[in-house]
Amino acid sequence: MPEILEIEVYRKLAERVVGRTISSVDVFDDWYFKGEQNLADKTRALLGCKIFNIRRLGKMLILDLNSSTLGLRFGMTGILLVDGLAAIERLQWGSRNINPSWERFGIKFKNGGRLSISDPRRLGGVQLDPNEKTFGPDAWSLTAEQLEKVLANSKGSLKSRLLNQKHLAGLGNLLVDEVLWQAGLSPLRCSGILDDQEKEILRCAIKSTLEVLKSRGGSHTGDLMANRIIGGCCPRDGQLLKNQKVAGRSTWWCPAHQH
Repeated sequence: MPEILEIEVYRKLAERVVGRTISSVDVFDDWYFKGEQNLADKTRALLGCKIFNIRRLGKMLILDLNSSTLGLRFGMTGILLVDGLAAIERLQWGSRNINPSWERFGIKFKNGGRLSISDPRRLGGVQLDPNEKTFGPDAWSLTAEQLEKVLANSKGSLKSRLLNQKHLAGLGNLLVDEVLWQAGLSPLRCSGILDDQEKEILRCAIKSTLEVLKSRGGSHTGDLMANRIIGGCCPRDGQLLKNQKVAGRSTWWCPAHQH
């Protein structure tokens, strides 16, 4: 968390700043502002810039400026605030409070208003002109042809491939587990050997899962979520869920119907 669904909520709130001009930049954590340039140069590059568009690519929020872009990443606990409003009051495993000491980066605008990131665990980051070519296709608009390329020639696990933002942008741990559970595919399967029918089932599961969970309120609202506990059973067939590390992440899946 946050995953693609939460960043889409952030994008909608961030649209409030379209048309505004940056008057000052607050960097409370130098490490958080990524890039090879020194901090003064990066900050200076933003001053006087007008924001003319807000986009989302996977789990990254992108602010299009006059002559550059600013990419905002939120890690596991980052929350976007615009004009004092939080896009999401509390993430699934985040704090119930927003502590001023957790603010890592902020932008003030001429004629008032402010955009900032609060990130308790400091796992996100801000970057000038991020290389968008390093990201795979956005999961929300994934086509059959794109999925074919995502999975092609991979010898790794299906979960590992779907989590890798260089191959597919937007899905995090919760969504990948939910998608694979819905599709009936094991997270351990080699992603490069799915047949055409399985690929289409997977693509449809990605699309339907995102649409359903969007309507429910976020990545944490999947059918599998409440059962992600020791002793939890599959909501579909009652089988004891298996919990293990896959691609370095805690993974819950049903060995009865996920093959």
